[in-house]
Amino acid sequence: MPSRRHALSVLALLLALAGISFIVALAAGSIAVTFDDLLAALFGATFDHMGGNTLAVEVIRGLRLPRALGAFAVGGLLALAGALMQVLLRNPLADPYVLGISGGAAVGALLAMLSGLALFFVNLAAFAGAFAAMLTVFGLAHGDSSWTRTRLLLTGVIVAAGCGAVVALILSIAPEAQLRGMLFWLMGDAGQVSEPRPALLVLAAGLLIALPFARELNLLARGELLAQTLGVPVAGVRRGVYFLAALLTATAVTTAGSIGFIGLVVPHLTRLGLMKLGWGNDQRLLLPAAALAGGSLLVLADTLARTVAAPQQLPVGVLTALIGVPVFLFLLGREKSA
Repeated sequence: MPSRRHALSVLALLLALAGISFIVALAAGSIAVTFDDLLAALFGATFDHMGGNTLAVEVIRGLRLPRALGAFAVGGLLALAGALMQVLLRNPLADPYVLGISGGAAVGALLAMLSGLALFFVNLAAFAGAFAAMLTVFGLAHGDSSWTRTRLLLTGVIVAAGCGAVVALILSIAPEAQLRGMLFWLMGDAGQVSEPRPALLVLAAGLLIALPFARELNLLARGELLAQTLGVPVAGVRRGVYFLAALLTATAVTTAGSIGFIGLVVPHLTRLGLMKLGWGNDQRLLLPAAALAGGSLLVLADTLARTVAAPQQLPVGVLTALIGVPVFLFLLGREKSA
């Protein structure tokens, strides 16, 4: 087993990647930004004497920085939720959207948009819809107390299908003027993030809650019988993992809409990378590493989405799908041949 120093080196490398992704996100755009502008924007009056461009500084502070922080938080939330879901279902290709959380949030958000409500109420309705879907799936899957991974997965698929039908109905009756905003939300749009702090706080809280249970998660990933034999309260841990993963997913979807494949691809690729380094499926390193990698990837994808076809801005969910589909197919083929 590699030493703790090696683990810290991995996390330091991912932190450096996160820093690079933020620099790229803050510097890229139609308005040129210098290094002095970045320092003035990030550190305020400390570097004001360097003569940064006032317009560039305001663009960074008011537009690019909140968007980059929001994208990082959403990417981290989805990757962390995906890692937890893959432990919960003991499936390395599990996805945080598999339990219908995204569908419930979409129904809530689109109903609020159809009613002409403000952005705050759209976000509130999205979170309420995600929470309602979470309770529905867990309640139906629990049934007569015979809660199983298969039952949970099948219930989530059915709830997601039902939510998809409701979404299609809403889109079919929505006025044409509202369709573009609805479609952007459904495809994921980090441009709507104006206040990233709640998502960042949920991400930090999720890591602080999950990491103390890394040993139990490691044992649960190896099998429920082994975990029970070694004293893990399997039923309680499964419920906790489910509710935490659902909360992380609901927060991500509420913040930036439905962004696919981050929660599927990033944890799996992170796990493969750690296995190459000899760490295997150790949640002590996998959970923070996946959160950092997911946040960095979404920041870079969002920067590409707003610059590749400028002045038009693409939904970031489109780019993550274009990246995620071939990677998923590669991973699926790798699983079959293993």
